[in-house]
Amino acid sequence: MKATVTSQELEMLQAMNTQYSRFKLMLADLELQKASVIKEIEVLKADFMENEAKLVSKYGKNAVIDIKTGDITYSKEDLPN
Repeated sequence: MKATVTSQELEMLQAMNTQYSRFKLMLADLELQKASVIKEIEVLKADFMENEAKLVSKYGKNAVIDIKTGDITYSKEDLPN
């Protein structure tokens, strides 16, 4: 004896399975995008550190650079000669 679900139940199951597969694929795509963004951040961090070292060499380790204006400030004891 063989039992089967109704055509409506079968359609519902198939639709849910299709949606589940679609969501899994979307999640995998997001993980790939995340990995790509993480790599870009690592490159940016390395570039930032390199440029920061150049600025420290040029303006001193206690220089504070205003990111909006480019103005550099020092505490009184850290003023360059």
